[in-house]
Amino acid sequence: MPDPADQNARAIAEDAAQPQPPRRRRDLRRADGALSDAQTGTMPAITPEPSTTPDSGTPVPRRSSWAEAAAAADQAKPAAHVPAPTRRPARPPVTPQPTPAQPEVQEPQPAEHGSRTPAAADDGDTAAAPASYVPEHNSPDETPAFRRIRPTAADVIADSPMPDFISSPGLFVKEQKPRPVGGFRGAIYAMTGGAWNLGPSAKQRDEDELARRISRQLQGSYNTAVLSLKGGIGKTSTTVGVGLTLAEFRGDAPCAIDANPDSGDLVERALGEGIYQQATPRTITDLLKNIESVDSLTALARYMHHAGRLHLIAGEQDPEVSDSLTAAEYLRIRRLISNYYSVALTDCGTGVTHNAMSGILQSADNLVIAAGYAVSGAKRARSTLHWLASHGYEDLARNAVVVITDKDEVSSRVDKDAIEEHLAGICRQLIAVPHDRGVADGDLVTLDVLKPETRRAYKEIAAAIVDGYR
Repeated sequence: MPDPADQNARAIAEDAAQPQPPRRRRDLRRADGALSDAQTGTMPAITPEPSTTPDSGTPVPRRSSWAEAAAAADQAKPAAHVPAPTRRPARPPVTPQPTPAQPEVQEPQPAEHGSRTPAAADDGDTAAAPASYVPEHNSPDETPAFRRIRPTAADVIADSPMPDFISSPGLFVKEQKPRPVGGFRGAIYAMTGGAWNLGPSAKQRDEDELARRISRQLQGSYNTAVLSLKGGIGKTSTTVGVGLTLAEFRGDAPCAIDANPDSGDLVERALGEGIYQQATPRTITDLLKNIESVDSLTALARYMHHAGRLHLIAGEQDPEVSDSLTAAEYLRIRRLISNYYSVALTDCGTGVTHNAMSGILQSADNLVIAAGYAVSGAKRARSTLHWLASHGYEDLARNAVVVITDKDEVSSRVDKDAIEEHLAGICRQLIAVPHDRGVADGDLVTLDVLKPETRRAYKEIAAAIVDGYR
């Protein structure tokens, strides 16, 4: 606001009587030579308006320094009202410790290099700072005046543990009961369209557990030998039934090798006599003659037969050369098979003393001992386990699985429980296969025509075999 006319006239008269200091800033003049305060680099002095009109005889001092004008303006303004905090501080204030009395007047500290004091004027004039000026210092330990007591969304997310989407998918997806198959629970599920799911029965849970054990993923290749000291007690039928069961539940196809020196019929029992005769009669002897040229699964398939997903190598049918398979030749076949199959079954035939038997036992990971409910069959199974334990195969005998096949309707005079108890104490597990005409006929073995009890027995044998692969 411009000053009153009488005050400006008096101030101009006093300034004219005093010598003026040279200006540090170059005046900007107009083209006609007139000096204009609005275009100069200086700022006119501002004096606060007094609350009362001064007397006309009292001279009005002129503020020649920007600092003096700013200080006078600050003194004229009323103190701003600072509202008190309405929320509790984040932590209680610290009680100050008593300190020795300090003198009221302190020596001025030297200013840091490049700093600017409040008394420094923009136009070059220097003036002392007011005595009431106190520099402000922000202490790092000072407690903030305000803080949110209620945590924000960012604080909640930061404090909460991070969920594991990989190992704990059940945290985000509601677990569903398995669908019941068959029986009363399956009927209720089908009638309600899945609205009522009572879950699987105990029998179905047992079946699912057997399937899980059979389909367990394996690291490497394993071999199971099926042998007995007596013929005609279900050795080959067990090999075919277990092989077909492994092919049904496992993701990788198993392989079955006929190493019977007495013209084995493994392939005939898996394919049927008619189909085998129509096929190209490739045997284990043919594979040995050309084993050096077999360098892929495609080349190996030329010497194999397929019963669904079960791959088979036929035994030699010529009696003159059937007993010529040696232990070294079998080990060559086994090494070739291990490159392409994770599970292999070997039908060893009758006896444990033929030429290839030492190579079979050397490469076997576990054994299946075939037995029967006849007294002679039980005794021969026990003799087989004792022979293995006394000839350096104690671990194989201890971990063997004994399979008792009820091929014929045995006499009621035979105590089946006594035979099972007699053999169960000298092996890892004993499994009984019930009497089934699909097995006893000595012809084609197909899982579709077997009784449910027989199929379950083969599942238990397959699960026990895979459990033994360590």
